[in-house]
Amino acid sequence: MTKIDLTGKCVWLTGASSGIGEALAYELARRGARVAITARRKEILDGMVATISASGGNAYSYPGDVLNLEEMKRIVASIEENIGPIDIAIPNAGTHLFTKPEQFDSAEYLSIMQLNFGGVLHCLEAVIPRMVLRGKGYLAPVASLAGYRGLPRAAAYGASKSALIHFLESIRFHLQPKGITISIVNPGFVKTPLTDKNDFYMPFLISPEKAAKIICNGIERGKRTIAFPVPFSWIVGLGKFLPAPVYEKIVNQLW
Repeated sequence: MTKIDLTGKCVWLTGASSGIGEALAYELARRGARVAITARRKEILDGMVATISASGGNAYSYPGDVLNLEEMKRIVASIEENIGPIDIAIPNAGTHLFTKPEQFDSAEYLSIMQLNFGGVLHCLEAVIPRMVLRGKGYLAPVASLAGYRGLPRAAAYGASKSALIHFLESIRFHLQPKGITISIVNPGFVKTPLTDKNDFYMPFLISPEKAAKIICNGIERGKRTIAFPVPFSWIVGLGKFLPAPVYEKIVNQLW
């Protein structure tokens, strides 16, 4: 387990303009990291930088769209030229969409996969070669507990997160010997603009600020998987091993 002191570390964070990403930006800066924040909304990023700077932290605005690979490469090059080598990358940008298979829309589902999975791949392609050359680095992409097993109305979202979890577990075999640590971040329900759209009971719902603290604690400890809230992650994790009829009966009762 690789333990890390965030003080002075150069951290690149995407999806930083709201929700978990916004809370993470403030928490990372509070812990002494130099945070390069990326999202599409420049005006929000600039405001966050001003707030963090006013409180004595270090943050830098790098607006961009994770769907644009070349833009991600340019951002990473600019960060490393102007701030320093990226020690930690946290690809966090993503979205959620209720799946309605009875009104099947493959284009809509593929757009979720393109952002939640493809957008992370673009960030990884931009940063991993540089980390490999240096022989060190830390990746903490944000997936989800929803990627563990199928859930109602979450087929597109869950599939994108499941793909991400599988991909990260696989590349870990290749990158760990190169000095690159991978923490897979799997949140449960966190109160964000995305979960505000949910019209069902969300067990163990936590604030983005609490989520940010848990993620930062996990990175500092070098945890392979940062799954939370703990009681809910245990329940969902257990669900992976239940026979399908039992699992489906439980889920149908809950949702």
